Amino acid sequence: MFITDPVTILLLILLCLFLVNIFHGSKDNLYQNFPPGPKPLPIIGNMHILNLKRPCRTLIELSKKYGSVFSVQIGIQKMVVLCGYETVKDALVNYAEEFSERPDIPIFHRIIKGYGFLMFRQKNAMKLYINKSFFSGVLFAHGENWKVMRRFTITTLRDYGMGKKILENKINEEYAILEKKFKSFGGKPFENFTIMNGAVANIMMSIVLGHRFNYEDPVFLRLIHLITENVKLLGSPMVMLYNTFPSLMSWLPGSHKAILENSLETQTFIKEVITKSKQELDINNERTLIDRFLIKQQEEKQESTNYFSDENLTMIISNLFAAGMDTTSTTLRWALLLMMKYPEIQKNVQNEIEQVIGLAEPHTEHQKEMPYTNAVIHEIQRFANIVPTISHATAQDVTFKGYFLPKGTYVFLILTSVLRDEAHFEKPDEFYPQHFLDSNGRFVKNEAFLPFAAGKRSCAGENMTRMELFIFFTRLLQNFTFQAPPGAELDINPAVGFVTPPMPHSICAVPRTQDQTTKEKIH
Repeated sequence: MFITDPVTILLLILLCLFLVNIFHGSKDNLYQNFPPGPKPLPIIGNMHILNLKRPCRTLIELSKKYGSVFSVQIGIQKMVVLCGYETVKDALVNYAEEFSERPDIPIFHRIIKGYGFLMFRQKNAMKLYINKSFFSGVLFAHGENWKVMRRFTITTLRDYGMGKKILENKINEEYAILEKKFKSFGGKPFENFTIMNGAVANIMMSIVLGHRFNYEDPVFLRLIHLITENVKLLGSPMVMLYNTFPSLMSWLPGSHKAILENSLETQTFIKEVITKSKQELDINNERTLIDRFLIKQQEEKQESTNYFSDENLTMIISNLFAAGMDTTSTTLRWALLLMMKYPEIQKNVQNEIEQVIGLAEPHTEHQKEMPYTNAVIHEIQRFANIVPTISHATAQDVTFKGYFLPKGTYVFLILTSVLRDEAHFEKPDEFYPQHFLDSNGRFVKNEAFLPFAAGKRSCAGENMTRMELFIFFTRLLQNFTFQAPPGAELDINPAVGFVTPPMPHSICAVPRTQDQTTKEKIH
């Protein structure tokens, strides 16, 4: 017999939360010499003081009071927050092994295991089985499984061209198609969200699937929509509430439900691709990342391990599509917006392109000869700050900065506080390419430039992203001047999302003809 009275259900939920809170309080002996922080309230912890849409803003403000290492409590979950370059780098580099784990986040449990493989439905009821040792993929995997899958992914990406000429050629080929698409608008306003996502996604598609998609392909557009919508929704207040009170929020509608439905559809597409790849697999003719994984899967049958499972392959592909597409395309969209906002900087980049490359096809080795363009790209990444926070967990008990953090402690690292550290950037809140230039106009590295994080969980596709950003950005400014639509006000505040994109906007891509380029060079 089921209880259907909503008041009774609510009272039971509150009672459960109260009992859990008491039980959690009994573990306080684990948190002796724990970092200081604001006093939490029962059940909700410190949620009442957080900006739920932009929590890192609240956390940075709290760091001014409590220091670069402090704690907050979200619901009943205690977590440690690390702010500023020195502290974040110390944790990720000098304590790399100790901070190498990922926390258990409910929404990712449901994405990775719930909807993908270990959930079944019976008479409208859902049952979820979670086993941390089977957490698949790369981004949120744990332990030895994560190590094996990360090693496979990095090695395969490198072998398929990451940082090499073969990948550079793929990017230039994709750019040629992107250029035609931009020119088709004839300099009139258009929204570049889907187009940029499509261009960047096709680079990863060529590695994973062995082919590219047309930008108008409905299957391709649907897949891009599912991934980008999930990346956006993961930063929503409803998802934070779900991660805090999963049992309660499972009964309520909201963006967390949309994420799970989108993930199911994405995984269904991927599993169909895997099935087809198995049917067409030729172990003597490896063509894609999927082929290599499936060959490893066959080899593994002779061993006692089960790392090369269909579940891991599905999540690796999903991770690569999300991380490899959305972050790079979002950065490029920020790049074009900032060039429209600061036309004099755009003009300086174009002048350097003309002096070093002219009308030839750019290659990565040109970057060394282009200090200003290199500085602008770095400043775009710093200013855009598209991944403001990253989540880690302690893999073992550790004493850090004089505080004791027990194994499994949820650690929140604020990359915003690194990329806008006043001790390392002269004008942290402004778009200022001189952050990466010396007084003679030469490019200089800045140690606080950590958009890809650092340590054992740093971005696996960093070299690929750097190559994509340089070639796409350079070729776009080589062939177009980007302007705001007539009368448009350009807003360079970030939108809300797990990855923070620019606010919705349109662009005008005005072609730069050879005659115009020559005249501009003369004058």
